Amino acid sequence: MKLVRYGAAGNEKPGLIDDDGKLRDLSGHIDDINGAALAPDVIARLKVIDQTALPELDSDTRLGSPVGNVRTFLAIGLNYADHAEEAGLRIPREPVIFNKVSTCICGPDDDVMMPRDCQKLDWEVELAFVIGKRARYVSEADAADYITGYTICNDVSERHFQTERSGQWVKGKSAETFGPLGPWLVTADEIGNVDNLAMSLDVNGQRRQTGNTATMIFKIPHILAYVSQFMVLEPGDVITTGTPPGVALGMKEPVYLKAGDVMSSAIDGLGQQAQKVVPFKL
Repeated sequence: MKLVRYGAAGNEKPGLIDDDGKLRDLSGHIDDINGAALAPDVIARLKVIDQTALPELDSDTRLGSPVGNVRTFLAIGLNYADHAEEAGLRIPREPVIFNKVSTCICGPDDDVMMPRDCQKLDWEVELAFVIGKRARYVSEADAADYITGYTICNDVSERHFQTERSGQWVKGKSAETFGPLGPWLVTADEIGNVDNLAMSLDVNGQRRQTGNTATMIFKIPHILAYVSQFMVLEPGDVITTGTPPGVALGMKEPVYLKAGDVMSSAIDGLGQQAQKVVPFKL
């Protein structure tokens, strides 16, 4: 099942993409796609709905993040060996965890706004997973039971803020619009083998990143088990799992994003998203 949230920013409603690719309204069945709606029993109930009986919506309707009211938005750094190499950093012995503040989340095709004093704006296509039930001290063997589904994340990053202004990475990862999610939240039963998903990102139609989740250093069950040793995760929390090589930071002569550039990301089975970079505005 492909779950979506549609409508004006801040006023999204729940929906789904049916088997024919049509956008349909779910607001007669749930209030939103958030922590409460991601519980296993709710997902099971939604799966048996007659999709053809749901109201059909205009295909041009704006899509927001497929998960609303995200409480915790975590990311895993340097999780692809070839990306760590291009960044000139060692392969980590344990997963590198950092925050993306949840206020950075936006829709899959919303504009990405350059923050004030932006100098080195970069892209990162990533596979993200969404928690479906409270997770604490989860074992790798049981990890799949806690994951509702998967989506695309563009882990937009300001490298000057991230690496040159001291402190933690969160400063370069959390500006407004730095967390496009979507277009869909694909339930785990429909995604296939998450350890073999092709992924890519283009800038202005030119391929920058080509990768596959097969080259992850730490696989998703290990990530979830590891994170849950240090904190409790709640339904609706999002963890994005790292990026393959091809980011601007890894270039010999980096070409960072500028206003007017367009990023286009895709992952097998999860659709695609695109954002235009726009100047800062209040």
